[in-house]
Amino acid sequence: MSLSILRIYPKLNDENNKWVSYPEGSRANFTGKDSLFVRQSLPIYIRLLQDAKKTNNYTEANKLLAGIKKFQQKYGEEVYPNKEKIDLEITYNKLQVFKKLAKYYGFTSVFLIFFVILQIFNDKKWIGLVVKVLIGITILLFSIHILGLMSRWYISGNAPWSNAYESIIYVAWATMLFGLAFGRKSSLTIAATTFLTAVILGFAHQNWLDPEIANLQPVLNSWWLLVHVSIIVASYGPFSLGMILGIVALFLTVFTTKKNKKKMDLNIKEITTINEMALTIGLIMLTIGNFLGGMWANESWGRYWGWDQKETWALVSIMVYAFVLHMRLIPGLRSRYTFNLWSIISYGSIMMTYFGVNFYLSGLHSYASGDQVITPNSVFYSVGFVLILGTIAWFKHRKFYKK
Repeated sequence: MSLSILRIYPKLNDENNKWVSYPEGSRANFTGKDSLFVRQSLPIYIRLLQDAKKTNNYTEANKLLAGIKKFQQKYGEEVYPNKEKIDLEITYNKLQVFKKLAKYYGFTSVFLIFFVILQIFNDKKWIGLVVKVLIGITILLFSIHILGLMSRWYISGNAPWSNAYESIIYVAWATMLFGLAFGRKSSLTIAATTFLTAVILGFAHQNWLDPEIANLQPVLNSWWLLVHVSIIVASYGPFSLGMILGIVALFLTVFTTKKNKKKMDLNIKEITTINEMALTIGLIMLTIGNFLGGMWANESWGRYWGWDQKETWALVSIMVYAFVLHMRLIPGLRSRYTFNLWSIISYGSIMMTYFGVNFYLSGLHSYASGDQVITPNSVFYSVGFVLILGTIAWFKHRKFYKK
C-alpha cells in the first residue's frame, strides 16, 4: 500500500513549513522518539483500524490518532488550523452544501417555471401567492449559497474562485445574484435563473472536477486574485443570465399563437429588455476585468499584454458582446428574435474563454489544467438544441413578429 499521498508529519525546522508523508519520514531528519513515532505510527494505526472494523471498538485507534494530532500541533503549529476551522471544514464536507443546492435549486425551479407559466394565462391570486413563496425559497437557497462560499473562504484562507470547481460555483452565485437583481419585477427571469443555477452547480459536481479545498497555487497568491479574477469571473454571471433569457424568449416565440400573442409579446419584450441590461453589465465587468488583468500581468510578467490565449479570448468575447449590443443599430438586425438568438450563440465565446483556454490550450493562464481534458456530450447536444430552437422560433417570428 502506498502512503505517499498522506503528508501528515510536519518536517522539523523547515522554513517553508513543509509536511512529509510516511515514506518520506525516514529522510526528514527526525531523531529519537520522534523518528520512531514517524516510522511506526501510521502502519500501526492502519492495523488498529482493521481490527476495530471487526470488533467495532475504535478506542485504541482513536488514542493513536490523538497522538498523531499532538505531534502535528507540536511541530506544525505555525500552519496547523484552529479548532473552529477544523470543525467547520468537517461540517462543510458532511453537508455537501453545493451538491445539495444543485438539487434544491432544480426542484424549486421546476415548480417555479410551472406556476409562472400558469400565471401568464391565469390571474388567480393563489397562483401569484405560490410564485411568491417559491421565490422566497429561492432567496433562502441563495443565502445558503452565500454562506457556503463564505465557509469555503474561511476554511481555505483564499477567495473561493481560485480553481476550476470554485470558479464554477462562483459563476452560479453570480448568475443567481444578477437574476434576483434584474428579476425583481419579473418572476419569469427568476425562474429561468434558478434553473440555470441548478444546471451550473450540477455541472460543477461531475467526476472530472475536484471539489477538494486545496492550497492556493503560488502564482495566484496575489491581491489581484481578489480584484481581477472576482470581476472577470463574475461577469460570466450576467452573460449566463442573458443566455438563459434568450432561450426563454425563443421558447415564448415558439409557443406564440393568435390567441395568446398579446401576452406573449409583453413577456418577450420584458425578457429582452432584462437580457439587454444583463449583457450590458456583463460587458462592462468583462472589460474592466480585462484591464485589471493587464495590470496584474505587468506586475507578474513585466508586460501589460502578450496575446496569451486567455487574454486573446477575453478580448474576442468583449468584441462579440459589443457587436451583439450594437446590432440594433444595423438595419435588418433590430428584431428581438435576432438579439435573443445571438445572446445564446455569443455565450460560446465565454465558454471558450473559460473552458477552452483552461483545459484545452496551453498558456500562462492554464491554472486549472490539472483536471482531465474532456469534451462533454452536452456541448454537442447544446449546439443541436440551439439550432433546432432557433429555426422553429425563426418561422414563428416571421409569422407573428415582423418588426
